[in-house]
Amino acid sequence: MASQKKEKYHQILQGALKVFADNGFHRAQVSKIAKEAGVADGTIYLYFKNKEDILICLFQEVLGDLLDNIRSQIKPEDSAMEAIQKVCEIHYSVLENHVDLAYVTQIELRQSSMELRKEIGNSVRPYIKFIESLLIQGMEEKLFRPDLDVKLTRSLLFGGMDEVVTSWLISGRKYSL
Repeated sequence: MASQKKEKYHQILQGALKVFADNGFHRAQVSKIAKEAGVADGTIYLYFKNKEDILICLFQEVLGDLLDNIRSQIKPEDSAMEAIQKVCEIHYSVLENHVDLAYVTQIELRQSSMELRKEIGNSVRPYIKFIESLLIQGMEEKLFRPDLDVKLTRSLLFGGMDEVVTSWLISGRKYSL
């Protein structure tokens, strides 16, 4: 994607994030996204097929950036436990500092269709696999039991982080993550 096209693509995604957070995914209109992004309505369709495609691309972008951020902060000498702690800290920090993003990922996603959630689930998969790799590393480092159920533990860890952020949003953000 050329530099100017890439910039416009990100501009549209940022506009969509704001509109989805303010109006909810179902009430969001492509025209509102275009206005928020500072582009013509038709420009949206040069980059995205429809509103659902915008949401999917938004998740791909956000989760890719989050995983890149996490990977960049984990040092090769970090133990699996230290790495998992950094995953949690960065996850919470990013969502606490980007409330619109937290709202869209935690609340709006759950109100979308099963088909859309499955599509977005594909964007989550690399993040999930990364957490699993840290659990396996922890088993190899003998920090965790050798018979640890990696998938169950990953679900508990990821689900726990998910619930903490959702509860924080529902509480009106009355405490720090």
